[in-house]
Amino acid sequence: TGTRSLLSVFEEDAGMLTDYTNKLLQSMQRVFGAQSEMGLATEQLSQQLLDYEKKNFALGKGDEEVIATLQHFAKTVGELNSLHSELANQMADSMVFPLIQFREKDLTEISTLKEIYECGEHVIMSALFQNVKTQLTVQLKVDLVKEVAYTRRKQHSASLQYYCALNALQYRKRVAMLEPMLGFTQAQVGFFKKGIELVSKKMDSFLSAVSKMTQNIQAQLDSEAETMRASQRELLSVEDTVYMPDKDSDSVNRTLIQKAGYLNIRNKTGLVTTAWDRLYFFTQGGNLMCQPRGAVAGGMVLDLDNSSVMAVDCEDRRYCFQITSPSGKTSMILQAESKKEYEEWICTVNNISRQIYLTDNPEAVAIRLNQTAIQAVTPITSFEKRQEGDPNPDRSAAPEPEDLIAPGTPIQFDIMLPASEFQDQNRAGGRRTNPFGETDDDYSLLQQVFAVRFQGSMAVRCGNNQEVIYEAMRQVLAARAIHNIFKTTESHLMVTSSSLRLIDPQTQVTRISFMLDEVSQFAAHQENGRLMGFVVEGRDWSDGDEEGEPAFSAFIFESSTEGEKICYTINLAKEIAEAKKDPEALAQLMKNMPLTNDGKFLLLEPETGDTADRVGQEDLESEA
Repeated sequence: TGTRSLLSVFEEDAGMLTDYTNKLLQSMQRVFGAQSEMGLATEQLSQQLLDYEKKNFALGKGDEEVIATLQHFAKTVGELNSLHSELANQMADSMVFPLIQFREKDLTEISTLKEIYECGEHVIMSALFQNVKTQLTVQLKVDLVKEVAYTRRKQHSASLQYYCALNALQYRKRVAMLEPMLGFTQAQVGFFKKGIELVSKKMDSFLSAVSKMTQNIQAQLDSEAETMRASQRELLSVEDTVYMPDKDSDSVNRTLIQKAGYLNIRNKTGLVTTAWDRLYFFTQGGNLMCQPRGAVAGGMVLDLDNSSVMAVDCEDRRYCFQITSPSGKTSMILQAESKKEYEEWICTVNNISRQIYLTDNPEAVAIRLNQTAIQAVTPITSFEKRQEGDPNPDRSAAPEPEDLIAPGTPIQFDIMLPASEFQDQNRAGGRRTNPFGETDDDYSLLQQVFAVRFQGSMAVRCGNNQEVIYEAMRQVLAARAIHNIFKTTESHLMVTSSSLRLIDPQTQVTRISFMLDEVSQFAAHQENGRLMGFVVEGRDWSDGDEEGEPAFSAFIFESSTEGEKICYTINLAKEIAEAKKDPEALAQLMKNMPLTNDGKFLLLEPETGDTADRVGQEDLESEA
């Protein structure tokens, strides 16, 4: 009984030792893992320090000292890495391995001997149970006695071996607990000794220099931070109106030949749906460029040479303008963020479309053109007055502007259809203009439609001189520039052999019409081919004269095609109207000019205008 009680104490001690050893081994393995990871981490840190030079930072000016310092640190970290790797190997050999050996050898032996001892106890109990049975033969009794004796001897041997192992374990556990920590401490001491030699002998002067350098950089940072805080206080002390849209006090610069900034562009997302995207636009030479989000460079969106730009009303948005290519095929609608940006973008695109940027001094040319526009308030010279070096100096002097247009003459920038006339054209029994067929009251030998934008009209003093049209063009365009009037009205100009009609492309309602014999003069601008105008003669009965005094009005348009083509068509219409008076002359004219299948005159369109006319006709047909 005493032996068994003492044995239970030893067995309980061995069990607690096994649990403690397992936990201690886990802690030591964690320390070893951390040391191994430290070696890998320092190796990676050394490589990252060397990679700083390879990054080629865009703002890396003045980093030469930093690069040299980091390279020195990388070398030192590499040496420390070798020390950490050596320390990890020593921990594995002198700390982790002895404890694993103790657990696998000594503790496993105790567990195995305990199992043998307990099994022997069961065998003895079974033999004794068989030996005490009655009704056994003599031979069987002899065999059972021998078996009992054998099992007792065997159990005695196993128990003695078990007891010895338990006694030895009390000494082995002390060694097992101390030996790993001895190895760990010796490894750490060796690591720190080598580290001290590395740092104290090689790094003292270097670390001192680095410390001074960081202090200098910190002093520079503190000074710069104070300067930036002062700048912030100054910038934030402004009035709230600075942050409000359309509160820019700077005047509009109308002489720009390049511009950059954010604009909203209108994109179609379906048949009737649209979306607006905010993108960065800038001009480069004669091109409009766009740089999408995340892109490192911009791409060309539109060629601005000879393009047209005008203000438009688009949905519920302000500050919208439309840029159209010379052919009329490509157009885009953009929106600026403020009125100043809106006007400057329109002026810039307009300046670029005139190819000012190709001149030797584009800024001076733009300023001179802007000054010329401002001088329209008090006209000094005619629109077509030659500068010095005129190739035709012998031609007759042009009339003065006051002889062509009275000073202070008002300008009308839009053609408003009276409400009564609009109702007359739409009430029952009324009719709209059919741009593709004949009218009901006469058969027209000529019908041609042009897409135009009305620029303005004004009263003039004469109608028999093209100079009056050029002067009207100058004053209308100058007044638009001075008063920031960029919006124009899109219309269709129908030229027939009897009249000129300005038709609304949406409703096909005639806004204004003139009999052909009322058009006394017409001309296209000699430099801007899309600009044309004509003079209409009327009567002024304000003086009470029954016949009325002749009154002339000039109408200026910008066309999507060449203005010369419109003038050619008007001239042909006048020839047809004149030829109608003489059947023989009309027959001769029809013989010389090609006709369509329905007997109308077929205009011989120049190749440069085919595309634009076709586009205009397609637009008109779609609106109809």
